[in-house]
Amino acid sequence: MMKKSLAGRTVAIVGGDRRELVLMEELVRLGAEVAVAGFEQVSSLPAGLEHWELRRALAVADAVILPMPGVNEEGVVKAEFAASPLVLQTEEFNLIKPGAPVLVGIASRYLRWQARQRGLKLVETAELDEIAIYNSIPTAEGAIEVAMRNTSFTLHGSQVLICGFGRVGMTLARMLKGIGARVHVLGRKAADLARGEEQGYHVYDYQTVFPVLDRVQVLFNTVPQVVLTELYLQQLQPGTLLIELASAPGGIDVPAAERLGLQVIKAMGLPGKVAPLTAGRVLSQTYPKLLLEQWGLFGEEVAQ
Repeated sequence: MMKKSLAGRTVAIVGGDRRELVLMEELVRLGAEVAVAGFEQVSSLPAGLEHWELRRALAVADAVILPMPGVNEEGVVKAEFAASPLVLQTEEFNLIKPGAPVLVGIASRYLRWQARQRGLKLVETAELDEIAIYNSIPTAEGAIEVAMRNTSFTLHGSQVLICGFGRVGMTLARMLKGIGARVHVLGRKAADLARGEEQGYHVYDYQTVFPVLDRVQVLFNTVPQVVLTELYLQQLQPGTLLIELASAPGGIDVPAAERLGLQVIKAMGLPGKVAPLTAGRVLSQTYPKLLLEQWGLFGEEVAQ
């Protein structure tokens, strides 16, 4: 795709998991200097890279890449391989060059505030189609694995309900139908319901779904805001398995589910857990283009 298109640029990768190990190798291939912080427990980094101290990495970076889960409200970076907590406070943000791109999957309020204060170009990537559609595949595969591990019956022939019919919902519905599940879709948008019916699923909105709820054996939520309140949850049978796939706060009212004795499994961030190599390749295909766009260089790269 691009040959040495990132030459002369320094990219700091701060925290993350095995996805970022794949990404950093691609960035090196494209000519970038990669400053890696928060991977101290990885003895041998890809492409002969070395470990950097956090502040030093931030100070030299032309761009910063944070993990898909990002930074929490206390400034703690999700860093699977860090030797100690990786924290970004005001002092660390002050080291980043004004106007530098900061790529993150999902930005917390804290991260958005820090970026605004320091004039950083914050780019949230989790909802970009070129990432979200590809990531829907390992998410759906992982969700099915979670369901199979936590039920005593086959998904073939079972009654499953998917809440939300976006990118993950569509992929999950297709896979579940392929293994013989009886797939029901709960959605809000008329277009989503029409598409679901066209693809052969039983579709409902939030007013018409009640009659089917007591037949559901497995419920998958993909909506990132609470929509499955006690009003809906109390219609489910006690043994129903609920799987939360959406990012915080999620779509399931967990306290209500617990009061009702329903089992809720939180299964967020599945791409990096079940298929980190594939998920890392998705980032590797997308992030170099995003960096060039943010630097105003896209289109100037040399084609291979």
